[in-house]
Amino acid sequence: MQRLRQLVSLTYAQKLSLVAAIPLVVAVAAIAVLVAYEARATAEREIEALERSLIEAKKEELRNYVTQARNGFAYIYGRAEPNDEVAKNLVTQILSAMIYGQDGFFFVYDYDGNNLVSPRQTQFINQNWEGLTDSEGTPIVDEFIRLARQGAGWHSFMWQKPSTGEEAQMIAYVVGLQDWRWVVGTGVFIDDIVATVANARAEVEARVQRTFMYIGAIVLAAVLIVFASGMLLNIRERRLADAKLKELTQRVFDAQEEERGRVARELHDGISQILVGVRYALDNARRRLSRGDDIGARDPLEKGIDHLGTAITEVRRISRDLRPGVLDDLGLGPALKALTDDFRDRTGIETEFSTVVFRNRLDQDSKIALYRIAQEALTNIERHSGATHVTIDLRGHKKGATMRITDNGLGLRTEPGTATTGIGLRNMQERIEQLDGSLRILSSRGPRGGTVIEASLPLSHLLPPQEDATPNRKAGT
Repeated sequence: MQRLRQLVSLTYAQKLSLVAAIPLVVAVAAIAVLVAYEARATAEREIEALERSLIEAKKEELRNYVTQARNGFAYIYGRAEPNDEVAKNLVTQILSAMIYGQDGFFFVYDYDGNNLVSPRQTQFINQNWEGLTDSEGTPIVDEFIRLARQGAGWHSFMWQKPSTGEEAQMIAYVVGLQDWRWVVGTGVFIDDIVATVANARAEVEARVQRTFMYIGAIVLAAVLIVFASGMLLNIRERRLADAKLKELTQRVFDAQEEERGRVARELHDGISQILVGVRYALDNARRRLSRGDDIGARDPLEKGIDHLGTAITEVRRISRDLRPGVLDDLGLGPALKALTDDFRDRTGIETEFSTVVFRNRLDQDSKIALYRIAQEALTNIERHSGATHVTIDLRGHKKGATMRITDNGLGLRTEPGTATTGIGLRNMQERIEQLDGSLRILSSRGPRGGTVIEASLPLSHLLPPQEDATPNRKAGT
C-alpha cells in the first residue's frame, strides 16, 4: 500500500499541471458536445433542403412528361366525343408506346378504378384496382382518381419497380381528362434520392465521430503539454530545459542552412539552366529571322535576350545569397570578400574588407554564423542606415576570432546600450549565442553617427591544424 501511494503521489509541478488541465478538459468536452450538436443540426437542415430540391426537380420533370404526353394526343382528345371509342383506342396506343428509361411508363385509369394502360406491367390492364393500397397502407388508385377529379396533382407511394421487381418509393403526377373520365399519369422512382440522403446522413455522422476523435486527440495532446510544461517549470530542471532549447534552436538553424543550400542548388541547376536554354532559343530565332525579310523583329528579340540575361544573373545572385559556394570551397574570408564586392557593386556604397589569415580555420558552424551576421548587417545598412562607407574586419586572436562591421550611417533608433527589438539584430544575437560567443552593438544617432557590430567567438571554435582541410588551406579562414 505504501508503495502504491508513492507511485500515485504527485509533485508540486504535477499537481499544478493537473489543476490547469482539469478546466481545459471540461471546457473542451463542452465545446465538443456543442460542436457536434450544431454540426448535426446544420447538416440535417442542409440534407432536408437537398432532399426537397431533388424531389421538386423530380416533380417538375414528371409534370413536363405528362404535359408532353398530353400535347401528343391533344389533337385527338380535343375533337373526340365522350363516347368515341376509336379516339380512346388511339390515345391508349399512343400512351402505351411512351416508355422511357428502365422503369418509366404512362398509366391510365378510368374514374371507376379500371386500368386501361400499363405497358411495363400488363397484368394490371383491364382490371379494377379501386381500393388498391401499397405495403404501408397508402391508397393509390383512389388517390389518383381524387387528384384527377380536381384537375391534377402529385402522389407518393410504394410501388414495384419493373426492372428489379423490388418495391421502392415512387412519385406520380396525374391529370384528369374530364370528358372521358380518365386518369392519365406517370411516375418516377426516388430510391436514388433516398439513398443519397441516407449516404449524406451517414457521412455527417462519420464526420461528427471523426471530429470527436480529433478533439479527443487534441485534448490528450494539450493535457500532455500542460504536464510537460509544469515539469519544465521545475527549477531543478531549468538547466536541462535551457540546454534542450539551445539544441533545438541549433537544429532550426541547421535546417535553415540545409534548406538554403537545397534552394540554391535548385535555382542554379534548374531555373538558371532553363533560362539559358530560352536565351539560346531566342538567339537562334533571331538568327533565323535575320536571314528572312522580317528585319523589324530583331529589336524585340534582342531585348528579350537581354532581359533573360538579366534574369539569369539575378537567379545566380539569389543562389549565391542563399548559400555561397565560396564559403564551403575557400572559407569565410573569400566568402566575405565576395559578399562585400557584390554589395559595393549593387548599392554603390564604398565597402572595404580586411582580414588576417588565421593560423587555424573556423569550424563550419562558426563560418556560417559569421557569414549570416555579415549578410544581415549589410542588409540593414542598405535599407536603413544611409551610410556611404562600410568596413568589415575579420581576424583571429589568442581568445578566438572577431568580426567587426562599421558604417558611417545614421545609427540605430534605440538608445545606445539598450536592447533592440529588430528581428535581424535578434537573429544575429541568437546565432552568436548558440556558439557561446558575444555580440556587441555600438551606435550613435545623428548625421554620420555610425554603428559598430562586433561578433566574437571563443577559441574553442578554431580547429586545430591537423583538422584543416588541404584544399582550403590557402583561404586561411
